[in-house]
Amino acid sequence: MPTLYLIPTPLAEGTAPQVLPPTVTEVIAATDAYFVENLRSARRFITELKTGRVIDETTLHLLDKDTPQADTRKQIQELMERKRNAGVLSEAGCPGVADPGAVVVGMAHKLGWNVVPLIGPSSILLALMASGLNGQSFLFHGYLPIDRHDRARALRYLEKEAQQRVQTQIFMETPYRNNALMADILAHCQPETRLCVACNITAPDAFVQTRTVREWKAKLPDLHKKPTVFLLL
Repeated sequence: MPTLYLIPTPLAEGTAPQVLPPTVTEVIAATDAYFVENLRSARRFITELKTGRVIDETTLHLLDKDTPQADTRKQIQELMERKRNAGVLSEAGCPGVADPGAVVVGMAHKLGWNVVPLIGPSSILLALMASGLNGQSFLFHGYLPIDRHDRARALRYLEKEAQQRVQTQIFMETPYRNNALMADILAHCQPETRLCVACNITAPDAFVQTRTVREWKAKLPDLHKKPTVFLLL
């Protein structure tokens, strides 16, 4: 059976040599078919590794949140019939985690493929590691509702869960809406609730700070268009 490689990509531009092990480059050099969340970033990533792989001779199947599952199923079946290995590339970080790549991974298991996850950066785990919050019990919620009333309700629920279960609550937002989310957290959460803000992880200007909501109100960061993970406890 063919192998489906789950290939992490850098969280910040220009950091591949620091955050990716040699195995990733070796797999990229030997693999010519991919399911990718973003065609442009996938092409750039593969090219920047300088493995000698010709990007125009590489098959890239788009797999984002709008891709019909029937298309993906047909593509992986064709690869299996031709006994071709394939890779899965997220736009940033680990595929299959807060990422549509999980769809093709599930199909691969049903078809009997070997599924091999490779080592690389995960913004969620790196943020949790650096937060100082509970790493024994945590829950990742992905993106909170866009509607401000629904988001306020969600934040109050997460804060309650964090307090009752002593469980770290992890979530994120589209970078251009980070400041609005931060404002809502400070408006709707209790003053002594701890909030970790993990911004631009692995980039030269990365910062991870854990403070109470009260302390954050005194020193508000600018998170606009900066990839950020939020953690509450």
